[in-house]
Amino acid sequence: MKNDRDLQVDVLDELAWEPGVNAADIGATVKDGVVTLEGTVDSFAEKWAAERAVKRLPGVKALAVELEVKLPDSSERTDADIAGAAENALKWDVSVPYDRIKVTAEKGFLTLEGEVDWQFQRSAAEQAVLHLTGVKGVTNHITVKPTEAPTGVKEKIEAAFERNAILDAQDIKVQTDGDKVTLSGSVSSWAEREEAEDAAWAAPGVQQVKNFIAVES
Repeated sequence: MKNDRDLQVDVLDELAWEPGVNAADIGATVKDGVVTLEGTVDSFAEKWAAERAVKRLPGVKALAVELEVKLPDSSERTDADIAGAAENALKWDVSVPYDRIKVTAEKGFLTLEGEVDWQFQRSAAEQAVLHLTGVKGVTNHITVKPTEAPTGVKEKIEAAFERNAILDAQDIKVQTDGDKVTLSGSVSSWAEREEAEDAAWAAPGVQQVKNFIAVES
């Protein structure tokens, strides 16, 4: 098991390695496996990339992202421009039912609202807009309302876990209550934790996933 100092070195090295991140203005502290990122970035996309980079590392039990997005003058856009660009981005993404999503922009922060049938559509909508110039943050209030009734959800999720080459699911427990899924247990990395949640969301009819899986080195 890595100590906090070694993990801090890994975090800083990973941020420096990530091409979508300028690590010069980012600092990292680690306490008991909990990583805190502080500093400034030039875009929300860079903030997102820094978060993803750290979550890839083994030993990261939790992550606090306290990075401030400070747009360079060349990236400043009006809220009307940002909202228009977001609507166009959603229209051009084949995974997104754009006619069911409402976009609001306020001081560079985007809010997405509406209903979709699948979690991957909800995620795709967020991915479509987070790289837009001028965006300082994205709040995703899109809800998942499946059109298909859930059947055999627990068995389907457990089978998906077994097929997944990335996921060591022997210590993960799956509980279901209709269209609601609760995950518990432990995995060895944050990436595995998110992989398990994605697999659970992929089961037909699932409307809610509660992820209580702990990350243990």
